[in-house]
Amino acid sequence: MKPEHAERTARWLALGAGALDFGTGLGLVLRPALVLRLMGAGAVAGEALVYLRWVGAFVGAVGCSYLWAWLRRDRHLLRAALELTIGFRLAAGGYSAWAIATGGLPPVWLSVPLVDFALAGGQAWLLRQWPGSRQTP
Repeated sequence: MKPEHAERTARWLALGAGALDFGTGLGLVLRPALVLRLMGAGAVAGEALVYLRWVGAFVGAVGCSYLWAWLRRDRHLLRAALELTIGFRLAAGGYSAWAIATGGLPPVWLSVPLVDFALAGGQAWLLRQWPGSRQTP
């Protein structure tokens, strides 16, 4: 892939991932029952609802980091956002995959690690294609 194409693709990825995370996070904070229903997950109440909204705030902030880089049209900021969010994606995907595998979360949550791992892999691949990145011939 040509470096210019990689950067253009990274911009689209930032817009898509940012919108997905920001929208999900905002939904988990403002309308958690609706978001859980759309995900096919059961409703929560009490203290669990407080934690769910807190997670929503974090997910929304991750989405904001992508969108901020996309809106600023700054290639260095975009690269930094893609580099930093790989770790967030791997942590969220790894934990949710483990929780599903051990019965802590029902299988309906499988979309979370699948999306997180796919985005982490896509971001890592795009960063290797980025202009100025060190690649072995």
